[in-house]
Amino acid sequence: MAEKTVIKGLEQGRASFAYQCARAGNQIDKRKEYKQYVKKLPMLIKTNGLGAALAFVKSKISDKTSESGHAYKLIYDQIAEWLKKDDKKLIDLSGDADLVAAIISLDSSQYRAVTIEVLAFLNWLRRFAEGLIEG
Repeated sequence: MAEKTVIKGLEQGRASFAYQCARAGNQIDKRKEYKQYVKKLPMLIKTNGLGAALAFVKSKISDKTSESGHAYKLIYDQIAEWLKKDDKKLIDLSGDADLVAAIISLDSSQYRAVTIEVLAFLNWLRRFAEGLIEG
């Protein structure tokens, strides 16, 4: 019974954070791109692996709010923030640690665990993005 409570707590925390992230995604100029990228990213991870998918996202990042790369930046930052906030502490992102560098340095069991966690987070983020963002 206690295990169900822990799992429910993890899912609720993930869902709550993903909802806040989707709301933030709905506030940017490139909200349609944000929604599109959030929907495509899980398949990109499943096809290429987490490290390669996040390296791709990082390569597309732009700080200019008028460019579609801004949506990629927001998603990348949100994934990193979730992994920092996650109670399981699967990865050490303290200080200015780069997400991609930290992920590619993991051993295979840690890499799988982080991949599963990111996919679970993106599943919630996708649901909320689809519900909150028009288009």
